[in-house]
Amino acid sequence: MKTITPESILPLDAAQAVLVGRVWRAGIGPAVVAVRGNELVDISAHVPTMADLLDRPDAVALARQASGESLGSVLAMIERSLIQAPDSDATRLLAPNDVQAIKACGVTFAVSLLERLIEERSGGSAECADALRAELKATLGADLSQIKPGSPAALRLKADLQARGAWSPYLEVGIGPYAEVFSKSQPMSAVGLGAAVGLHPDS
Repeated sequence: MKTITPESILPLDAAQAVLVGRVWRAGIGPAVVAVRGNELVDISAHVPTMADLLDRPDAVALARQASGESLGSVLAMIERSLIQAPDSDATRLLAPNDVQAIKACGVTFAVSLLERLIEERSGGSAECADALRAELKATLGADLSQIKPGSPAALRLKADLQARGAWSPYLEVGIGPYAEVFSKSQPMSAVGLGAAVGLHPDS
């Protein structure tokens, strides 16, 4: 397993980036922080939650300029978080998001979606699965693995599946032109740095 160091946690362009996060402050609770150079600054007097910060039109300016208490070196905080027990009251990094639902965007490769469909339709029969693949390839005139979302071939595939009664809105994420936006987890469900199994440097 690759060794995790404080330096490896920060992005390569950290010196030019506007970085914000959350810290658990011992005896106080969660605080929104901004990274300024190698310093962590508590700006929660201006924005009590990360959701509040991200809702503001001046979020970048606030992260760069808002007054606040220094919490010391960001590298020292990262190092402390990597070795601190997640249920400890010690000051440590938290997951950056708080009261927002955790969302993600992405696409599923068309070939993966189609293989699921083929598996479902073939009922475990290898012969039936091969026949379905051949039919789909004939419809498309191309290898299924080469399908690009939103392309003419993808639109032909969609029309063919609809004609077969095999279309599902779920397939749109791999065939249509738009990425899917979906919920990954509920608010307050993310854990902070070092809390997940396998993140500790000595694990």
